[in-house]
Amino acid sequence: MRFSIYRYDPEQDQAPRMQDYRLDVEAGDMMLLDALMLLKAEDESLTFRRSCREGVCGSDGMSINGVNGLACITPMSSLQEPVVLRPLPGLPVIRDLVVDMGQFYRQYEKARPYLINETPAPRTERLQSPADREKLDGLYECILCGCCSTSCPSFWWNPDKFMGPAALLQAYRFIVDSRDQATEERLADLQDAYSVFRCHGIMNCVAVCPKGLNPTQAIAQIKTLMLRKSA
Repeated sequence: MRFSIYRYDPEQDQAPRMQDYRLDVEAGDMMLLDALMLLKAEDESLTFRRSCREGVCGSDGMSINGVNGLACITPMSSLQEPVVLRPLPGLPVIRDLVVDMGQFYRQYEKARPYLINETPAPRTERLQSPADREKLDGLYECILCGCCSTSCPSFWWNPDKFMGPAALLQAYRFIVDSRDQATEERLADLQDAYSVFRCHGIMNCVAVCPKGLNPTQAIAQIKTLMLRKSA
């Protein structure tokens, strides 16, 4: 199996470069992360993030043959050679395949991804009807891997202004939560030219989400609520 992998060590390299690797094993049921681990055993300087290996932590997001994805759930048998691996686009590179997620999380924090409810907390829990709970399906499962936002041209061009698909998915998740009391404030927070309206619906985010979520649809729902509010 042949690989071409982005390499950059700011302490040693003046510019990034692509480095070729060859792995003499059969792909079989191997996942891309398994292959990367074998390559790292041969070249300890190769750097990438990984943790759960189950598509849950989202730490091993990267560009795989030009498409963002998680290495741990990408079968080698699904990839054409050479397998070209680059860091997630649009974020500063710390080293090799590791990016600085600071901008991504700053946008996530803008969504205030927590329940806001000023009434005294009940002894056990704040209950919802089954119908209200069902509204959250497809919204809360995000693992914050960053594959969606770093596939979005609007996020590349305005990373400090456009919140990006992941953050806006979370914003809508709490806007529609029947237990949350800050719907008006949340919508008001998005009332500017960039936070939400820089989404042009090209659906790159939907195409790469490893959990099968639909941020574009959530963003469209936010826009609809904002328009109804202003009518």
